[in-house]
Amino acid sequence: MLRIAAILLISCYTLQAQESITYVINTTTVKTAIQPSLWGIFFEDINRGADGGLNADLIKNGSFEFNTPLMGWKTTARRIPDGVAIIVNRQQENPNNPKYLQLDIPRSTDTLGLVNEGFGGMVIKKEVRYDFSLLVRQQQPGIQLRIELLNAAGKPIATARLQPATSSWQEQSVSLTPTDTARKGRLVIWFEGSGKLDLDMISCYPSDTWKGRPKGLRADMVQALADIKPGFIRFPGGCIVEGTDLNERYQWKQTIGPRVERKLIINKWNHGVAARPTPDYYQSFGLGFLEYFQLCEDIGATPMPIINCGMSCQFNTAEVVPMDQLNPYIQDALDLIEFANGNVNTPWGKKRAELGHPAPFNMKWLGVGNENWGPQYIERLQAFTKAIKQRYPDIQLITSTGYSPNPQFKYMDSVLRKLNVDIIDEHYYQTPNWFLMNAGKYDNYDRKGPKIFLGEYACHSVRIGSQDNRNTLLCALSEAAFMTGLERNADIVTMSAYAPLFAHTDAWQWTPNLIWFDNSRVLATPSYYVQQLFSRNRGTHVVPLLQEGMAVTGQDSCYASAVIDTTTKELIVKLINASGETKQRTIDLPQVKKKKLTGTLAVLKGPAPNAINTLGQPEAVTPAVTTVEIKNKGVITLTPYSVNVLRIKI
Repeated sequence: MLRIAAILLISCYTLQAQESITYVINTTTVKTAIQPSLWGIFFEDINRGADGGLNADLIKNGSFEFNTPLMGWKTTARRIPDGVAIIVNRQQENPNNPKYLQLDIPRSTDTLGLVNEGFGGMVIKKEVRYDFSLLVRQQQPGIQLRIELLNAAGKPIATARLQPATSSWQEQSVSLTPTDTARKGRLVIWFEGSGKLDLDMISCYPSDTWKGRPKGLRADMVQALADIKPGFIRFPGGCIVEGTDLNERYQWKQTIGPRVERKLIINKWNHGVAARPTPDYYQSFGLGFLEYFQLCEDIGATPMPIINCGMSCQFNTAEVVPMDQLNPYIQDALDLIEFANGNVNTPWGKKRAELGHPAPFNMKWLGVGNENWGPQYIERLQAFTKAIKQRYPDIQLITSTGYSPNPQFKYMDSVLRKLNVDIIDEHYYQTPNWFLMNAGKYDNYDRKGPKIFLGEYACHSVRIGSQDNRNTLLCALSEAAFMTGLERNADIVTMSAYAPLFAHTDAWQWTPNLIWFDNSRVLATPSYYVQQLFSRNRGTHVVPLLQEGMAVTGQDSCYASAVIDTTTKELIVKLINASGETKQRTIDLPQVKKKKLTGTLAVLKGPAPNAINTLGQPEAVTPAVTTVEIKNKGVITLTPYSVNVLRIKI
């Protein structure tokens, strides 16, 4: 990650004036204020982003609710006699958590064990406490549990015992502290003795979660988000909001409350990419809506939830709810706003308080649908808008234009503008050339129309959907060039987010992604550093930066924008050189009277435009920060294929 404090004083040098193209920056003419929400992040449970990712639980399928109930588990015995281990389905009694494992062990044993593989193995850290828990009832007493954490060779590195409860379900827990580290570990539950035992909701969390919260989030992954300093988090998707069909859609009410009441569903990305099937991809909702809101609060980001609008994914089944049956969907939206913002005397505000958070989350935005389009979307959007605005007129609604800048976008954009919606959500997954060519895209947008949310975008090195896309330096440069146009037009573009956010190196469906990770490490891409540089150097107001009276949108392969920060009294200039040649630019500050200015210069560059970061070489493309002195009409040198952020006191 970019650690400015640690590397701020690498060097100090003076930029001498010489002949070059001149960028004139008027520091006293403010074009527009910049919203704190300009640079944000978007989380979707794709590429194993939640279970096996942010959700720190080591156990796969701890509730036995997968379509194959014992997926993720195996026994230590080659063959178990019929009837010893069965899955009981109590659908009518408990529809949210119907399945559990029942063991009927007729003879005393200590050789029958149940092994969980985790998510591609378990990373187990020496001397870190692991908290194991389960729901258990012992209908016929006589069985004791021995829980072990194993290394890759199958040797125990932590052991604990647990005496199950008797005839009623009870949550029980025990802690284990490993004596060694394992990168491909497993967990085994041994059953000692004989009797009849029921097991459900098995989990094992490390104690070093984010903020040390029990059953919490993976700390290094959350820290990577916090280091961006995002203005908002858009969640929970993405296509999983829609679902392959409406039965698989995301329903926020089923993701809050006790874990045992959260209804597991199959993840759309279980089967969403034919070339990379992931039959073990489900959503346990260990990361649910309360955790999303809490995460936003933790890192200082405003929550931006997206809800289903009565339509499934139009690339799959394209199911719609009849208009006369849409009210439950609208009520879910109204209840969500009350859950986020209502006082403790409201039904859903009271529910939030009962879950441990009496204070409201101060939600400002709500997305109605994800990548939905067409007349059927407009009809449902109008119904949502009428109901929400009547009760919550201050909530800004985010409206969909579909999935790309194709003909359906023109139709949607036209209709949404006629409806005078609050915010239009645009999505762009394109190649480097498209991003470079569209750096001035928003320069001529209607200033009186709806605001723009660039809800999903990323530069694809090959083509959209290709498994060969890589997070190259050139892609990051192209995104940075495009982002100077977003910044320059911050009066229209008020929010933006790269997508997708996370991807497990061994279990991904989509590429590129902002952050890659395995079970123990987090990898920042060049695109990550671009997002970080822009977000941490957001400023408060846009000021003009002109070359011969024109915005810099690709002249001589360079792109630029400028902002001031009135709180720190600094000028921040973002300069992108997308060519393979060194460029020199004179920075002319006619309104600045000081002859010599001091500040910092952050430069993101790499050995070649196709350079990438890997787990083996995580710092091939990373920013370096130096101190600078510059005259109020001095020259800055832009190295080939570089993103440069100049920050100076004025």
